Amino acid sequence: MRFEISKVLDAIEGRVCTDPSLARAVLDLAEIIRYQDIDGGRPASSLRLGMVIDALSRKLAEDSVAVYAVVHRGMLSDADLTSNERMVVRRWADDGLVEVLDNPGDRMLEVADLLGLPVLTRARLDGLRGRYPWVADQPGRVAAPVPGPGGPAFVAHVGGGDTPVAGDRSPAGVKLLARHWRCPESGCALFGQGGGGGAFADLAAVTERSPASQPPPSLRGGVPTCPRHGARLSDAGPRPRSEVLAVRIGGLIRRRFVLTESEPVLVGRAPDENSGIVLGQWLNDEARRWISRSHLKLELRVGEIIVTDVSTNGSGIRPGGSVVEGERIPLAPRQSRVLAENDMVELYPGVQVGRAEELPAGAPYTPASVMAEAPTMAMRLPR
Repeated sequence: MRFEISKVLDAIEGRVCTDPSLARAVLDLAEIIRYQDIDGGRPASSLRLGMVIDALSRKLAEDSVAVYAVVHRGMLSDADLTSNERMVVRRWADDGLVEVLDNPGDRMLEVADLLGLPVLTRARLDGLRGRYPWVADQPGRVAAPVPGPGGPAFVAHVGGGDTPVAGDRSPAGVKLLARHWRCPESGCALFGQGGGGGAFADLAAVTERSPASQPPPSLRGGVPTCPRHGARLSDAGPRPRSEVLAVRIGGLIRRRFVLTESEPVLVGRAPDENSGIVLGQWLNDEARRWISRSHLKLELRVGEIIVTDVSTNGSGIRPGGSVVEGERIPLAPRQSRVLAENDMVELYPGVQVGRAEELPAGAPYTPASVMAEAPTMAMRLPR
């Protein structure tokens, strides 16, 4: 049982991040893990985070959905969690995957405002219209995870449907995310060297965090501040250009990833590079035979996405996302092309790569679950 729970926590770990480009919603981790009515289990369980992430994936019809999690410092030593769960949360904090704070509720709303993310919470947000007008004015920006017949479902706090929706980044968020920030505290996992200085510093990533993936600073009196250490951040220059791309297979968004000017990205059946985008697990046998181990090389140069086919069989460009076969432009092996704003690259019929906002999902089936490894007797879904 303990080993199985560890496996599902590892799977959930791949879905928590503080990367502004990849997170699809923001939540208070302590609040989520205490939603006892979701599974009828013990008072606190980190597995509920996986259940809420799965619910979000189903609603967005997208695999690998990531959430931006904030958590109160007290959760690192909460006796209602198992020792393994506390260890995992501390590791997430030391690796900069979650933000550890004294006032997570305030930071949750600040992050949602700065990044334009929906908030997943049951908390009452009365009286916040002055600070965050979208709380009341934008249906779906605040959604409550509630028990459902097949797991958690979402209910919008203010009108709208049951799917959490994103909004625009605030003007302050746009300005903050245009810069690279540095924390004066040694080992800051959010705005400096990895490691975090916590109990798992030796196990945490020790390379400097990519400026493109830095979270938004907290604004305290208008001053950019590290939300974890409360220290004033220094401006380390402009944030590098980046583009958020997505892989769509069979109508379902399987993976989002960030392309920067500093590092090209290989996409294929099983690229050798650690940063490569692996498609093999989602492909049928015919697609696996057609798509090379490394099929596409994507580069960002002076704001333009350059696509180079590095495969054996070639690819194609779908101008404007057109699915009309006669409009497909062949991309021969070793040939390069600038990817226009609405274009997508097709490695094989139904296997496409393009800008995330131009590549909507529309699949009629359920995304993969992070809870697939969860022991069934560890949770009881309401009937």
